[in-house]
Amino acid sequence: MNQAIIPSLWFDNNAEEAMNFYVQLFPHSHINHIEHYPDESLDEHFEGMSGKVINGSFTLNGVDFICLDGGPLFKFNEAVSFTVQCKNQAEIDYYWDALSSHPENEQCGWCKDNYGVSWQIIPANLGELVSRGPAAMQAMMKMKKIVIAELENA
Repeated sequence: MNQAIIPSLWFDNNAEEAMNFYVQLFPHSHINHIEHYPDESLDEHFEGMSGKVINGSFTLNGVDFICLDGGPLFKFNEAVSFTVQCKNQAEIDYYWDALSSHPENEQCGWCKDNYGVSWQIIPANLGELVSRGPAAMQAMMKMKKIVIAELENA
């Protein structure tokens, strides 16, 4: 890992499942390392955590992440999200279809995946598209998934 800042994700109990899902979804991605909690009989502090991820590292399209299974104490929310800049509508559709699993949390290109992680699935030129005038910004504010053609025609 060569990044100076590495996002860390706290999962309840499905970090390994999430890592596998993400590395299959994004190109140039792989799991770097998974360390599991030791057998709980060795330490009472690990009760109920045996076999879960105490430290995982993975790379998504060149960006390094670390993660762990930490139990239900902390939950993901929309205050932190990951932005995926897409080159075209097909790429937006691909990521949206794979990541969006909570329609009630969708707006303006934001969605939440099955693990509770928030994503912004946007065209790489979103700034240019919405700076065309107030109609483009108004159109975007009504969207869940971004539709490039609708922004271009606004």
